[in-house]
Amino acid sequence: MSYVILDVSIVDVEKGCVLPGQTVLIQGERIVRIGTQDAVEIPPDAEVVPGQGLYLMPGLADAHAHYFDASIFGRLMVANGVLLVRDMGMPTEYSLGLRDQLNRGEILGPEMVTTGAILDGDPPLIPLISIGAKTPEDGRAAVRRQVEAGVDMIKVYSSLKKETFLAIADEAQKLGRKVVGHVPEEIYIEDAAAAGLCSSEHFFGFEKVIARLLGEPLRFAYAGMGADAGYFLRLGEAHPDDLLLAYQRLCASGLTICPTVVVFKVGTQMAAIKAGHLQGSEYVSPAILSVWSSLWSSQSDLPDFIWKTWAQMVVGLNRAGVPLMVGTDLMVPGILPGISVHEEMVIWQEAGIPPAEVLRGATTVPVHFMGLGDRLGTVTEGKQASMLLVRGNPLEDIRNAQQVEGVFLRGRYLSRGDLDRLLDEAKELARGGDSSPAD
Repeated sequence: MSYVILDVSIVDVEKGCVLPGQTVLIQGERIVRIGTQDAVEIPPDAEVVPGQGLYLMPGLADAHAHYFDASIFGRLMVANGVLLVRDMGMPTEYSLGLRDQLNRGEILGPEMVTTGAILDGDPPLIPLISIGAKTPEDGRAAVRRQVEAGVDMIKVYSSLKKETFLAIADEAQKLGRKVVGHVPEEIYIEDAAAAGLCSSEHFFGFEKVIARLLGEPLRFAYAGMGADAGYFLRLGEAHPDDLLLAYQRLCASGLTICPTVVVFKVGTQMAAIKAGHLQGSEYVSPAILSVWSSLWSSQSDLPDFIWKTWAQMVVGLNRAGVPLMVGTDLMVPGILPGISVHEEMVIWQEAGIPPAEVLRGATTVPVHFMGLGDRLGTVTEGKQASMLLVRGNPLEDIRNAQQVEGVFLRGRYLSRGDLDRLLDEAKELARGGDSSPAD
């Protein structure tokens, strides 16, 4: 198919500006021409998409997800303009097969990059999606198996011993794979970055940053997920100049942060989620509810200070120049495919990050981190037509990115009516119905 979008405003996420009155020609999966209407030759068979009053922006990314219920997840992500996902931990064979189906367009959904199974201590904290590594030799062998299987990155987790983590990082770098994930409890985040950790997820490691600035004793052994999160209460005691220097050291290390603040905000509502009072619950299938129940049934409401303090630290990291990626930790209770990406972006903006920088965190930063910058991340001639049309300027208010009028998925146009049908199908699937033809 050929499409031409007439008189549209293009959002330049790199420069943080809008180019009005543009005509965009799409042929197959590619953007082949951008310019004023009199400068673009329109093929007679091209389908015209009116762009007047609309904004054309690159597809969004969820840089931290656990992709499970593919039929529902795919529909919700596409309907919300999320066209790229980094899967951060599922059984290796399952996630590789799903990645290949998504990337070949055999099933509906975003493109995927995946880590496969998580590498953790032995026994691992989440056995269903993890590989235990007790010794450095175990860690190196696990990396080799994962690379041979075909994973895109290597994910590490909280209970790894320091020496095992260092061996994993070393082996992964030798084999050309980025190391991503949790900062193990036995190591400083700065030392993990120096050893080869390329992206750090959530707030793990930052409790030690605060504690060290306050001169407090540190614990270097796993004592439960977020056991030292209480240090976030004392962030205000740290001198701003010292915090800035700590953030700048992380920036210099090359570390990218995927903070997933929305996880900790939604975590304040665990009781409501368990009671079935989640907004968007019509998209949650019994299979997802079962996973939520089996893994998080004992989780109580998280205190507000965790997400609010972490949001302010994210603002500080942004000011120090640390690259940030929008991610949601999809599969955690209360996190919804696509929808929670927009919630994360709003949290960043409300905390004080300018909309243009929030948008880069959901487009160019994760795209380049995943090695896909040659074809994704911007609306540019020659790049893949994975884009969305929205009714408001997201550079003025990031909430405008939620006003999706249409989506181009690898050159295939989905109108607002098509997207509404995807949402209806997702609801039907969540109720146990069959909407497989749209796949």
